Amino acid sequence: MVEAITATYVQEDADWAITVSGRGKELTARAPGIIAARDRADQLVEELGGDGKNTVVHLLNGSALDFTQTYMTARLTLPKLPPLEVPPPGSVPKQQITEKEPAAAAPEKKPQLPPSKQLPKAVEESKPAAQPEPAAAEKTAEQARA
Repeated sequence: MVEAITATYVQEDADWAITVSGRGKELTARAPGIIAARDRADQLVEELGGDGKNTVVHLLNGSALDFTQTYMTARLTLPKLPPLEVPPPGSVPKQQITEKEPAAAAPEKKPQLPPSKQLPKAVEESKPAAQPEPAAAEKTAEQARA
């Protein structure tokens, strides 16, 4: 017969007191938050030993539902972050100005490809066809009229 192990949580100020009882033993510990308390309860369950397949009932205020609600709320709540500061349109932060100046002074270079990926020079740097001289274009137009 499988004996259930009970993990009881009690909030004491910012910390949590954990009591794990089962198999005729009772272990206690403290943790700084509900998530850490749940992790510590798992460690205490391992200390109790057993076959590795333990059924653990986590209770807060005598209720598994209260524990689950509190634990899941802590797990799914995003941390509080300072508000994002959006600069007014058209302004550029000082960091971006100082970072872009050296880059603008240096000419951009193409990254070097391994030899197996390089194209022959004739294909790689094909130049656009040269523009005909204006005088040559006029002669061609006069020849077409004749």
